[in-house]
Amino acid sequence: MSSRRSRSRQSGSSRISDDQILDLVTKLQQLLPEIRNRRSDKVSAAKVLQETCNYIRSLHREVDDLSDRLAELLETTDSAQAAIIRNLLMQ
Repeated sequence: MSSRRSRSRQSGSSRISDDQILDLVTKLQQLLPEIRNRRSDKVSAAKVLQETCNYIRSLHREVDDLSDRLAELLETTDSAQAAIIRNLLMQ
C-alpha cells in the first residue's frame, strides 16, 4: 500500500476523493482558454494545474496594467470627472 493511501485512511473523511479531484480538474480545464480551445480531450492534471497558475498570473498582470492605466487616466482628467469615475467604480 502506498504511503499516500495509508495517510488517507488515517485522516478519515477529511480526505478529498480521487473522483472529486478529477471533477475539479475537469472544471478547471473548462475555465482555461488555452486548454478549452484544444481539440484533444486528454490533458494531464499536472498540465491543467500548470495552465491554471499561468492563467491566474496573466490575469494578475492584466489587472495591474488596467489599474495603472486607470490611475493615469484619473491624473489627466479634471477633479470633477475623476470624482465621477471614482464614484462609479465604488458602486
